[in-house]
Amino acid sequence: MKRYFIHTFGCQMNVNDSLRMSEVLGKLEYRPTPVPEEADLIILNTCSIREKAEDKMLSALGRYRTVKLARGTLLGVGGCVAQQEKDKLLKKVPYLDFVFGPDSIVKLPEIIGRVQGERERVVETAWVDSEEYVFPRADPETSRGKVTEFVTVMKGCDNVCSFCVVPHTRGREVSRPFPDVLAEVADLARVGVREVTLIGQNVNSYRGGISFAQLLLRTAEVPGIERVRFTTSHPHDLSDELIEAFRTQPKIMPHFHLPVQSGSNPVLKRMRRDYTVAQYLERLEKLRAARPGIAMTTDIIVGFPGETEEDFALTLELTEKVRYDNQFSFIYSPRPKTGAALKEDEWGPVPHEVKIERLERLQKIQRRISGEVTAALVGQEVEVLVEGPSRYNPLKRFGRTPENRTVNFDGDAPAGSFVKVLVESATPNQLAGKQMAVLSPPTVMPAAEAPQPEISCVVA
Repeated sequence: MKRYFIHTFGCQMNVNDSLRMSEVLGKLEYRPTPVPEEADLIILNTCSIREKAEDKMLSALGRYRTVKLARGTLLGVGGCVAQQEKDKLLKKVPYLDFVFGPDSIVKLPEIIGRVQGERERVVETAWVDSEEYVFPRADPETSRGKVTEFVTVMKGCDNVCSFCVVPHTRGREVSRPFPDVLAEVADLARVGVREVTLIGQNVNSYRGGISFAQLLLRTAEVPGIERVRFTTSHPHDLSDELIEAFRTQPKIMPHFHLPVQSGSNPVLKRMRRDYTVAQYLERLEKLRAARPGIAMTTDIIVGFPGETEEDFALTLELTEKVRYDNQFSFIYSPRPKTGAALKEDEWGPVPHEVKIERLERLQKIQRRISGEVTAALVGQEVEVLVEGPSRYNPLKRFGRTPENRTVNFDGDAPAGSFVKVLVESATPNQLAGKQMAVLSPPTVMPAAEAPQPEISCVVA
């Protein structure tokens, strides 16, 4: 029996793509192994949003080379770096067997057959035309026993922000027809999934026959689904209709990840973000009025070309004003073919040491705010959807609140249960407490008792 190992870098889209790869490999009678040294096939599913992710990928390839030399393991690279670099990767990594883009997952059997049968190194990174693209349909059995699952509703992005490589690696926006989305959600509910997260590079620009707000509302009506989430969004697609969906449908969870990227209008203009800080705050105010207590998270890039100390001070000011639950903040790194990379010298590069110093200042402020938000919950009871044992202590349970806050707690409720947890302590990143009551049991047998399909997907 041949064994495979998939090493995944990056976002939820990549994690979801790796699951689809696992299903394709299963049909080829490959079985997963959690140990790469035992694998006959190793695939690195890559991310190219930041230079650091590429460096991690190349480092991992170096480690897996010894496995290839020891047992003749096939070695492939998929995902965004593959789409970006194409045959350059084969020249850069002479022991690499094949390279394939996100649109070519369904071609894995053909690619592997060519590598094995014809002894050739393969590059398969052609785009599938929007009119012909078919979204991979998840096998619901791979989700049996899971409590929460991702559902892809669109891919690609049409915004072409000057810092972002996604349009070059994922292509233009393609939306999945809404009947297909709802059918997959219904299949997931039948195997016990109680929460779904609709995902796409620019998910709230969805145009699959109905609006994104309508898709959320219909998803919430699927029997068995109790929580609906989505990621990632663009501020210009935060419509009044979407805000109204948050007001009227309680199954749409009170958490919104809305990337602002910078608190400076001149920086936003160079980023090709088509909103001002004032417009961003106006939409956010409407959202908070419609759903009081909604938790907000965001992305921020520090040290974008031309960013002055005054620009950065405005980002700190915005952070204090909005009081995000959390931020995902990074220093700017130039990406191939992007406008900012081409204009960096003209706009003025920010020295690396300045980027690091600014990032540390921003993250210090956000840690304080996050700590204040979670500390205010100590002594309160929160609703938690139990996902399983805590990764830190298997004797405890783990789940998330409607606001997407993680909770580790003492209790015995099985995965899939809704429970009340008394919060006894908090850190900026998580809550801890004890189970007080079970609000509802799981809809199917607990994950520990359900037959689990084998899937190997290590995330970095």
